[in-house]
Order: sequence, then C-alpha cells, then structure tokens
Amino acid sequence: MTSADDDAVTTLDASGFAARCLELLDELAEHGGEIVITRDGHPVARLTPCPEPPKPRGEKPRGDPKQFFGADRGRIRILGDISEPIDVVWEAAEAGPWDDRL
Repeated sequence: MTSADDDAVTTLDASGFAARCLELLDELAEHGGEIVITRDGHPVARLTPCPEPPKPRGEKPRGDPKQFFGADRGRIRILGDISEPIDVVWEAAEAGPWDDRL
C-alpha cells in the first residue's frame, strides 16, 4: 500500500493478504485507501477503513441514558398478568424435606 495517496487501491491474492493481514489493517487505518482481495485472479472482497475511528478497546460506549429507556417501546408486549401466581402446584411445594420423591 502506498501512504502518499489516500485513495490508493491495492490488489492482493488471498494468501498474500493472509500473510500480511495485521500489517495491512494498520496501514489501512492510518493512511486510508482500499484493498481488493482476489482468489484465482477474481476479486472476492474489498476492504476499506471504517467511516468513524474505532473506540479504544475496553472503553464502554457512552451515550445519553435517557435514550435507553423506551428504546423498545412498541416492540415488546406483556400478555396477561405477570405478577399473579399460576394455577400449577409444583411437586417440590407439596413434598417436605423428609420426602423420598426429591
């Protein structure tokens, strides 16, 4: 890859890309450009830098906590009463600690 031209296109075969993958990713992030990866002479993938710089590892995304509440409004429905007990008696509720069924 050339660092002088931000719009440079580099073409590599898949094995050449695999051998230099991390180095090429660093160059791409720093200088921009585009990498076209080929297999048997035919292009199979195009690698370009992210439109926005990635956040450092370990850093949690920060946003407005008010945007979190209500984010699923209209997509989640509660069917029935979720606070009332159901009409099923569990076997463990009937048995005591001395019962052999457990």
